[in-house]
Amino acid sequence: MKGLLDDEADALFQALADRTRRDIVRRVAGEGLSVTDLAADYDMSFAAVQKHVAVLERAGLVTKRRVGKQQIAHAEVGPLRTIRSMLAELEDQWVDRVHRIDDLLAGDEQAGS
Repeated sequence: MKGLLDDEADALFQALADRTRRDIVRRVAGEGLSVTDLAADYDMSFAAVQKHVAVLERAGLVTKRRVGKQQIAHAEVGPLRTIRSMLAELEDQWVDRVHRIDDLLAGDEQAGS
């Protein structure tokens, strides 16, 4: 089970490691956009944008649905919540460590007085 979660986390972070893909997720988060509309705003080929969308889709960050001849991309909130939860857990661990260090330092100061 943990291996599966690690694989999912790897896919999410790898997909979001690219600046263009992060921008695509931001752009389709508010409203769905066609892949054609997405491609118009990037200095790359339509095929390159399609590949970026495909990476996001495989990671579960974006879904596409066909409307007529166009494919409309939409952001999926579930994986983004998963990432936020993972990062919050890591932050909590570090905050706990800092508090323990503070407690140790406070104990040393009291012992030295």
